[in-house]
Amino acid sequence: MTGTKITITGKDGSFDAYLASPAGGTGPGIIIIQEIFGVNANLRAIADRYASLGYFALAPDLFWRIERNVDITDQSEAEWKKAFDLFNKFKADTGITDIQASIDHLRKVKGVTGKVGTVGYCLGGLLAYLCATRTDTDASVSYYGVAIPNYVAEKTNIKMPLLMHVAARDEYVPPAQQAVIASELGSHPHVTVLTYAGQDHAFTRVKGAHYHADAACVANAATEAFFARHLR
Repeated sequence: MTGTKITITGKDGSFDAYLASPAGGTGPGIIIIQEIFGVNANLRAIADRYASLGYFALAPDLFWRIERNVDITDQSEAEWKKAFDLFNKFKADTGITDIQASIDHLRKVKGVTGKVGTVGYCLGGLLAYLCATRTDTDASVSYYGVAIPNYVAEKTNIKMPLLMHVAARDEYVPPAQQAVIASELGSHPHVTVLTYAGQDHAFTRVKGAHYHADAACVANAATEAFFARHLR
């Protein structure tokens, strides 16, 4: 399955996005939120997978204010350097503004049933959490989101379901931060926190250094069931 590049008009300008559509022509929508590598082949493959499950999957270019159409991998030192440079320049507030514009756009795409969820990885995991606190997403999923403890005060804004995947050995989310997530969000009525023993950051990233097929299968199955329950 191959998606298409579209243009989204946001509050501060226009930016590109990758849209994968379901074969049946109708279904809910999901915003696929990038890691620090841009809308790359891995992210597009995730969008294609959700399209194969009957969703309209939209992956917006959230780095466009810094550099448009970033498409790099995690396979070289130079790419990692560029990825972290982009991460350090990126502003979560404007990223959420662009995601809301993407949600608004996707709701109007012909065939979308109306419900739109969000799912993000790493940096996108943080943004997925912030989608639950700041946007009108119908359901949100965060994979190993970074820096979430800095925003736990926003938990009172969570009104729709949020699923969080936490890697117990995450090098970028140390035990102290995981403890904050557990204590501040674990008992929230709209939040489910799943922790994966022995797993490191990005354990679902295919071909990544910490990819673990079995754990990724469990996490992705939980996400698919979550979206099927809350978006259909």
